[in-house]
Amino acid sequence: MKHLAKKRFGQHFLVDPAVIADIVDAIAPVKGQRVVEIGPGLSAITQPMMDLLGELCVIELDRDLAQRLRLKPHLHVIEGDVLRVDFSALAREWPLKPRGEAVATGPQASAGQRLRVVGNLPYNISTPILFHLLDHVEHIEDQHFMLQQEVVERMVAPVGDTHYSRLSVMLQWRYDMEWVLKVGEQSFDPPPRVQSAVVRMKPLFEPPALDLARFSALVQAAFSQRRKLLRHALQPWLLAQGWAGDFDFKRRAQEVSVPEYVALSLALPPQP
Repeated sequence: MKHLAKKRFGQHFLVDPAVIADIVDAIAPVKGQRVVEIGPGLSAITQPMMDLLGELCVIELDRDLAQRLRLKPHLHVIEGDVLRVDFSALAREWPLKPRGEAVATGPQASAGQRLRVVGNLPYNISTPILFHLLDHVEHIEDQHFMLQQEVVERMVAPVGDTHYSRLSVMLQWRYDMEWVLKVGEQSFDPPPRVQSAVVRMKPLFEPPALDLARFSALVQAAFSQRRKLLRHALQPWLLAQGWAGDFDFKRRAQEVSVPEYVALSLALPPQP
């Protein structure tokens, strides 16, 4: 029976064979790697990756799709909300138990190899998924995602670009990101109303040691009034934190580079 796309899950299934091949080539999965796919849907890239990997873990919210996926051998299915999945624990628990056995809860002897995470992310919750994975980035080797093109443009935008935003800063401090390819709406069934793109995200080897919560608050303050100069939004926030440094506030948020935001965060005095 054909599976009908469910609007509440934001389902748009990739059906273009050429695009599917390009995405799998970009991921380049190799047997033995620990690959987790978010939202496998109708297995467009799941099956070709399985052919190369031998086994694969998928996370699927749709109960009907999860049931279908369980029929595939060597496919480990996590049915549920990806925002509730502990990717750090998943990395520690690998190799996953055969179907029918409980997944272990403690560290395994093979712990240490990082996960490769891929997926066609639902457009309505793509940003929350990206921030959720940021909490587990130390256990991730790389990420390949299909997203709304507008989101990818913001993710990879350089300082000064019209797409440069809070999302740009919050991801670029921790990842090296690369635009991989553009995907038109005709490559999906049903076609979405937006263009899509694939992005590659590789965690930086030696990122700055930030207090992520304070860094996030700082960047949020800066972009809260992005049309105004930073003296209207960021400067009062910094002063309230006890900061007493030197900075050019006669700029707008999109004119400040990621390293400058990082330096400001590192210069904040310890919280009482």
